[in-house]
Amino acid sequence: MDTIASLFSFITTPVSWVIVQFHSVYGKVFGPDTGWAWGLSIVSLVILIRICLIPLFVKQIKATRAMQTLQPEMKKIQERYKNDKQRQSEEMMKLYKESGTNPLSSCLPILAQSPFFFALYHVLNGIATGSTIGVINDSLLASARKAHIFGAPLAAKFTDSSSKVEALGATLTDVRVVTAIMIVMMSASQFYTQRQLMTKNVDTTVKTPFMQQQKMLMYVFPVMFAIFGINFPVGVLVYWLTTNVWTMGQQMYVIHNNPTPGSKAQAAYLERLTKHVTHHEKTRSRGERAIVKAIVSKGRDRNEFERKFINSLTKVGLVAQPDGTVVKGESTAVESEDGTTTTPATPRRQQPKRQTKAQRQSAAKAADDSAENAPDDADEPKTSLTKSDEPEDAKPATAAKKPAPKPAGGTRSKAQSGQRKGPQRPKSPSKK
Repeated sequence: MDTIASLFSFITTPVSWVIVQFHSVYGKVFGPDTGWAWGLSIVSLVILIRICLIPLFVKQIKATRAMQTLQPEMKKIQERYKNDKQRQSEEMMKLYKESGTNPLSSCLPILAQSPFFFALYHVLNGIATGSTIGVINDSLLASARKAHIFGAPLAAKFTDSSSKVEALGATLTDVRVVTAIMIVMMSASQFYTQRQLMTKNVDTTVKTPFMQQQKMLMYVFPVMFAIFGINFPVGVLVYWLTTNVWTMGQQMYVIHNNPTPGSKAQAAYLERLTKHVTHHEKTRSRGERAIVKAIVSKGRDRNEFERKFINSLTKVGLVAQPDGTVVKGESTAVESEDGTTTTPATPRRQQPKRQTKAQRQSAAKAADDSAENAPDDADEPKTSLTKSDEPEDAKPATAAKKPAPKPAGGTRSKAQSGQRKGPQRPKSPSKK
């Protein structure tokens, strides 16, 4: 471990300088030789480092979101090569390379802060051995060796002998009790953080190697902390416990406000967002508009929870816009589970019920009886009530009766009364 820590010796001077600056501030409040002054200096170092790593954390979230957009393609690859695991892995790596994503992006914050971790270990190890390091001189070294946290010196370890612990002004029992409690808390916080990620913020619709890696890390990391924790000084345990608590709180914030699409956390978030938007009839924050904008832009690729969110807005007369805002509208379109949008049709006019043959015959018979019982004058054509003063000869020729149309060729016309059966000879035109 000392060999590994020595590789990061280039950063021990900046780390020791930051600790000394925080110690000068807290020493005025709690005293320069107290465990509170040195312990809070280490905690403040963690907070400063994590604040500097926020851009890297944002990049990690974006990389995770990019992984989520590849879920449909990853699912196709799994179905296509479900019997060939090697070909499946090759196609997955090819997809990662083409899209520019990395499934190990979640380890970036841990890798980024590892130099600070080993530098802090190197500084505390120097305090334990009584050697100055970085900007820590002899006076600061003597003050740090006197500092105790709940009875355990900053430089003491779980595996130290009783003589070494007594040289630091403490008892072996106090050191082992304090270090054991801190190791358990450190492992438990790491396990809870990883389990929270796996159970709430992972798209469970697609099984990917990335999920298997995260599941493996959920059990491996706590065991690693428990094994290596017994060789860490108390000051390093304070550092690692603080960074685990920070990571847990940071992840809880992200899961609550920006969950992974398709996860249980997204279902809970969209349910809260639906109540909020329907109550205020608008999106009030930039984060809410970003979520709604992302959902609208997906179109037919929305998951079950996103379709439910859009349909809930539609039922109350609200329409989500492409820019993330929500306005009142008259759209009644509802998106089904397969992504198709349907609009309820207008009610059709009800057709009369079809009558049976017996009913139609009885109706026809009733109509014939009513026609026979009608008066005779009803069959006479109606005449105009006013007589025309013009003589009949003055009527236009167009009023003359038109001749009957000629029957179609090759057919026989029906014989009328007083005429000879068979085709009639056409009359010759009259001569003037």
